[in-house]
Amino acid sequence: MPETYTAVLDRFEESTAVLLLEQDDEQIDEITVARGMLPKAGRHQDAIFELEISDETVSLRYRKQDTEQRRTDAQSRFDSLSSELPDERPGTE
Repeated sequence: MPETYTAVLDRFEESTAVLLLEQDDEQIDEITVARGMLPKAGRHQDAIFELEISDETVSLRYRKQDTEQRRTDAQSRFDSLSSELPDERPGTE
């Protein structure tokens, strides 16, 4: 029976891609695959894939919409946090 994970492209190391495996929004492991196994549209940092492992085979499907949503959510959190910081420039007290 195949196992399915959410995989996030963390980095490239020469000709391999390092994917962080997630379940229930928690990182549980990492796996390396040949860079050429990645769909071309997902060959960038933080790309999200559906990874299926069955016997000795691995298949990847790029999830463009999930990738864009995660990027938008992260930017919103950053914007929210940065707007809460006090202005520390001289003369702005």
